[in-house]
Amino acid sequence: MPLSRRTLLTTLPASALLAVAAPLRARAAARPTTTGTADPGANPGSDPGANHAALLANTVAIFAGTTESNARPETAAKLAALTSTARARLAALDGAGPGELFKGLPLGTSDANLNTSYQYLYEIALATRAPGPAPSDLRDNVDVRRRVIDALARLHDTYYGDQSKGYYGNWFNWEIGISASVSKTLVLLEEELAAYRPGLTATYLASMDAYLRNGKDGDVDLDSRFHTGANLADITTNRILQGAVTGDDARVVKAVADQLTVYATVDPYNPRHGVTDGFYADGSFIQHDSVAYTGSYGKVLLTRAVQTVKILDGTDYINTADLVAVVRGWVADGFAPLVFEGWMMEIVKGRGVSRTATGYTDVAVVVEAVVDLSGHTTGPDATALKGYVKFVRQTSKAALDPVVFVSPVSVARYADILADTSVPAADLGDAASHTAFNAMDRTVHRRPGYAFALARSSNRISKYEYMSGENLMPWFQGDGAHHLYLTGQDQTLAFGVDYYTTVSPYRLPGVTAPVETRRTIPELYGTAWYDNPERGFTSSSESQNTYVYFPRGTNTLSGGARLGTYGAVGLVLGDDAAYAAKQAGELPDDFVAYRNAAATKSWFMFDDEIVVLAAGVGDPAGRAVTTTLDSRIAAASDTVTVTGRLRDGSDWPGADGGGGTAPGPVDWLRYADTGQGVSVGYVFLDGGGDRGGVPRPTVTLDTVTRSRRVVRTSNPDTPVTKRVFSLSVDQPAGARRLSTAHALVPNATERQLAAYERYGRYGRGPLTVVANTARVQAVEHRGLSILAVNTFTPGTHHAGRLTVDGAASVLVRTSRDGTVSLAVSDPTTERGTVSLTLRGRWLRAVATDDGVGVRRVLGGTRIDVDTHQAHGHSLTARLR
Repeated sequence: MPLSRRTLLTTLPASALLAVAAPLRARAAARPTTTGTADPGANPGSDPGANHAALLANTVAIFAGTTESNARPETAAKLAALTSTARARLAALDGAGPGELFKGLPLGTSDANLNTSYQYLYEIALATRAPGPAPSDLRDNVDVRRRVIDALARLHDTYYGDQSKGYYGNWFNWEIGISASVSKTLVLLEEELAAYRPGLTATYLASMDAYLRNGKDGDVDLDSRFHTGANLADITTNRILQGAVTGDDARVVKAVADQLTVYATVDPYNPRHGVTDGFYADGSFIQHDSVAYTGSYGKVLLTRAVQTVKILDGTDYINTADLVAVVRGWVADGFAPLVFEGWMMEIVKGRGVSRTATGYTDVAVVVEAVVDLSGHTTGPDATALKGYVKFVRQTSKAALDPVVFVSPVSVARYADILADTSVPAADLGDAASHTAFNAMDRTVHRRPGYAFALARSSNRISKYEYMSGENLMPWFQGDGAHHLYLTGQDQTLAFGVDYYTTVSPYRLPGVTAPVETRRTIPELYGTAWYDNPERGFTSSSESQNTYVYFPRGTNTLSGGARLGTYGAVGLVLGDDAAYAAKQAGELPDDFVAYRNAAATKSWFMFDDEIVVLAAGVGDPAGRAVTTTLDSRIAAASDTVTVTGRLRDGSDWPGADGGGGTAPGPVDWLRYADTGQGVSVGYVFLDGGGDRGGVPRPTVTLDTVTRSRRVVRTSNPDTPVTKRVFSLSVDQPAGARRLSTAHALVPNATERQLAAYERYGRYGRGPLTVVANTARVQAVEHRGLSILAVNTFTPGTHHAGRLTVDGAASVLVRTSRDGTVSLAVSDPTTERGTVSLTLRGRWLRAVATDDGVGVRRVLGGTRIDVDTHQAHGHSLTARLR
């Protein structure tokens, strides 16, 4: 059944949850704020006391485990880790010097150290509550619990309670981080606090409310830019626990209602409370208003959402089945496409790409959430989730250690799933798929053997994220940079922090960049941000976000169409918001902004190839420009070879692994790393290069040693040595604009690449570049009978049998029986209608999406597509 546009932008379970929020707020308003007794008049049948008892028991079970779960042999390592951590924290408590609660964490000016101190106290308290079969001198130890309570009192009296001295540094620590550790500790030590220091809990609640300075009257403010997405889920979870431990049902009910707003699918044309953070209909996740962030903040929200399901289990606040349905959709549509053989793709991790623990570690969080979700579902849904857990375990090159799970209960459930022979390992998506995350300017194309991940940007989505000294050289990460993941490879040897450490930030694969040297934020300003309060630049101001931390692009065109498992994507490079504002005289004189190069680019994604076209490549300022077709890393000891064939029939002169610029036009090149057993082919197509010829690429193969600290100030000063391969097309300063056309062929053999060469010379090859200009780019794949077209400017554009009016992305496929399938997307998200004409015999509509009109015109068939408020979504039709 065709989907309506409104259905595309909302989901029923999310809408059902949102509908519960208003009654919950009314219920909160009707509750006294300090009672745990039943109030039938507010909500007949509801027993706040029983609800609170369930909330507390559920929370302790999540973090400390249960007698049943902790008796399992599979949880022994997790319990040992909890105990070991607590002993280390107690030793640090014993060794503290002046001005410290824990050794090595001086207090008074460091909010990070204060936050860590509270976390350490929670970790000690946790060990006193974890049941288990092995004897432990920490379990139920009243003396240790009272040491934690005394330390809580000391921190409050000396470093936290004075509101005029607190709230320095990062707002997150004061509004979320500290409150999270304190709230869980209050739950764990509830009975001991009541007996030993009965007033301390209330004292802390008053202070935590006071530190919600981006909130409203000590509570959540749904209109605050700080109280959105994962941050809102964190804050409201803290407040649920606070209400439960104090018997304040109004606090609990209000927090649940506020958190429910996070689960509603974001409608970009009617954002609730002006918030664009959250999950979109196409599976995209955005945080900070414009950052593609599934792999960092998205993980946090996923974890918190599943914990909410577990915390609310057995209470009457909401029907958790609706919540489970929403989160299950996040996993299938938002996370699974971004996980390749147990590795979280870099394109959705923001500044997290510069951290040393990333990739496989990221996915452990997702696996734990799926494990727990499976326990709250039945039938095919449960089987699918459990099968996905097994699939990740089976395909990952890193053995997942469940010790990293938050909950011992999750550890036991994970063991049960792996041991269940009735559940087959299975991905949540097909092995061949194409996912257009147009709402966050990301694309993922998957086939058996590889996954291709593309990062874009626009005036809607940030070019990159830098913050807190993380991701120091991010400038081109959203300018069409790609990652090509190959099956069977240990991705820590191909990507991750070492990739960004050793690959030049100006030579990320797929990027066109001016030849210049840029400086990092700490190098420019001496601090982790641009500090100029008089002009509105503080560490967490909107100006800092807009121009320093995550600037958007100035271009409007970024997006593409999806037809089944195939895709087309277009991008017009633009400067970032800071450069545009600086040119307009809107930024201070000492603020440094950089200008980008220019290019119009397309990616056409098929089965064996990803075809990349670029036109109008150059620099308006006359600088030299480098367009990097690919960059890959290998171990210093690996044998890396580059082979190929020139158009004159001679072999690539660097076949022994050397580099250099091609002495003439090139047919194909092949990169191979025998150490990792991987290869990538590069086929150079007619229709690219100067005057439509084939470009002469440059190959470099260097041994690079750099410290991991070059990408993140807090990384250890660990040197990394890699062999770095780069394939580029270079333009000298002042050169005129050029175009390029090539195909990436994952896992290619020389024989396979030679076939492109042989067929291509006689015009019988599978790939033909139909057009490659700054107005229109198109490729025909004869083997698949697909014509893929991107248009970039107003006016009428012609490509093969297709005529397109204005900017659009179009895929047309003809089947053997003559049926024509097509998909159309508006890559600007601003057009009301996209119209195209298929020349030839008239075709009638067999099936169309809502908003697609088909009519007969002279010489062919006219298709008018209503793209108003489709937000880049592809609309399809089948014609015959």
